[in-house]
Amino acid sequence: MELFNLFGIDLGYVVLGMMGVIFILLILLIVTMAKLSGMKKRYKTFMDGKDGKNLEKAILEKFASIDTLENNVEDIYAKISSIHAQLLTAYQKIGIVKYDAFKEIGGKLSFVLVLLTAENNGFILNSMHSTKEGCYTYAKEVVNGEAFVILSEEEQQALDEAKSNISLKKLVEGR
Repeated sequence: MELFNLFGIDLGYVVLGMMGVIFILLILLIVTMAKLSGMKKRYKTFMDGKDGKNLEKAILEKFASIDTLENNVEDIYAKISSIHAQLLTAYQKIGIVKYDAFKEIGGKLSFVLVLLTAENNGFILNSMHSTKEGCYTYAKEVVNGEAFVILSEEEQQALDEAKSNISLKKLVEGR
């Protein structure tokens, strides 16, 4: 008390200040207890069951789900590999040119169709149409992007168009 008198502090103000601090601490204690009670309820709900059996069951279900997903991923990779192997032999590059084979007689009903694989193997199909003489169709083999017979201007144009197309294989590989 002498210390308060020495500094000229009234003891009543000190008591009121201490009561204010205790009141604030009491409010903080109540808030903390309410939060703890809520957390205990959530924990009890989470751990509901005997010795955490439900938690164990939930964890085991998640691991089973992960195993299923891993198996599915392996199946998907196997299917992708199979598709990739089939993709090499599929015709995926196309070139087509329409033209008038007999100048002013047949109209633009003639066409050259080129179908190539990713390695530029395939065939040229030339269909020449005439109103007077009928329709003639020729097939020519293409190996590594080259035909071993003489090609007409339209056939060469369609072959060049097909070779310039990007194959699905290159798209998959990112080229």
